[in-house]
Amino acid sequence: MRSIPRSLAVGSAVLLGGVLVFVLLASALTPGSPMIRFDQVLSDASRANLAPWALQLFAALTHLADTATLTVLCTVGTLVLLARHQRGLALTWVLAIAGNGVLNQRLKTLIGRVRPLDREGDLLAQGLSFPSGHSSGAVVAYGMLAYLALRLLPKAWHLPVLVAALALALTVGISRVVLRVHFASDVAAGFASGSAWLALCVTGAELMRRWRDKRS
Repeated sequence: MRSIPRSLAVGSAVLLGGVLVFVLLASALTPGSPMIRFDQVLSDASRANLAPWALQLFAALTHLADTATLTVLCTVGTLVLLARHQRGLALTWVLAIAGNGVLNQRLKTLIGRVRPLDREGDLLAQGLSFPSGHSSGAVVAYGMLAYLALRLLPKAWHLPVLVAALALALTVGISRVVLRVHFASDVAAGFASGSAWLALCVTGAELMRRWRDKRS
């Protein structure tokens, strides 16, 4: 049972770190702040310095964290876990993805930041900007997939799955800036909030697993 304090320590560190980064980013959203200026410069430069084929590639990759994509992923993942008689993991999986969606909308409403203005953009995005829902959704969904792989797959798969999950989340986040539907700080905040929520869900699942093991 020595792993319980370790799980709590790691989970708490990621959770608190994510919350801290989010708060720092949100507090920097003041007119004329260095972060606001950096966001605008990076947003302007991203489209000007990329070839059309690269923009089209990012426009396709950004759909990896669309609401429809994550809904299908959540549904399929739930059915697979239930078929494997993993009801606890299935519940955690649903709470992680659905709960992050609710949390993101609440945070967007709380902050109220508008999206970058880009009338020439290829992608039309509705709603508020901070934090990026695609970024937080990618962190939670693909992070949970990595966690499930650590739980259910042979050890040889662990590192490749972790690398793939990290690459997918980063790719989605970068795509949001390149397509000018989010500022860089929106993406960073999405990563922070998503990491915090993911840490909470994974830590809860691990504590529940240890508790069941102890009882049995």
